[in-house]
Amino acid sequence: MSTTPARPEAGPPTPADIVGWWLALGAERWFVKDTGIDEAIRGRFGGAYEAAAAGRLDGWEESPEGALALVLLLDQFPRNMFRGDPRAFATDALARAVAGRAVARKFDAVYDNPVRRCFYLPWMHSEELEDQELCVTLCRAAGDAEGLHHAEVHADIIRRFGRFPHRNVILGRDTTAAERAFLEAGGFAG
Repeated sequence: MSTTPARPEAGPPTPADIVGWWLALGAERWFVKDTGIDEAIRGRFGGAYEAAAAGRLDGWEESPEGALALVLLLDQFPRNMFRGDPRAFATDALARAVAGRAVARKFDAVYDNPVRRCFYLPWMHSEELEDQELCVTLCRAAGDAEGLHHAEVHADIIRRFGRFPHRNVILGRDTTAAERAFLEAGGFAG
């Protein structure tokens, strides 16, 4: 599957475009560090990200597909578009709010795993322990063993350090000796 931007003449992407592109990419490629994927997301969905961040796509929350597209735009896509830049985390709070409303409406239950897990990513990416615990609970309730594993790994890091050490350089934070040892020993690097 091509990760190059396509259809610029077709106008702004719809929720179906965003979700369809993500599903076609395949779960095995969702979280890999790949400049081709990063560039494709930036080129194809950068404008939609800006619109979502500005609240111009809030109406998408009225459907499961629209809510999923918003969660992707506000949570995962910035991590690709702005890799290594603080902007990667700029819309995390918005993503959690959208995900919270979607889960309250049971929009996540419309999808099977691993797609369903995408609704839970905003909590998995949070540096708040309460959010991490919610993600663990949601993955467990969804019967998502793989998601539960990743949620527990993320939660353990927050329990241990109160933050994700791999973000320190990006966010201009000092790294403690314990965090440095964790990262140097191959600890989660995002």
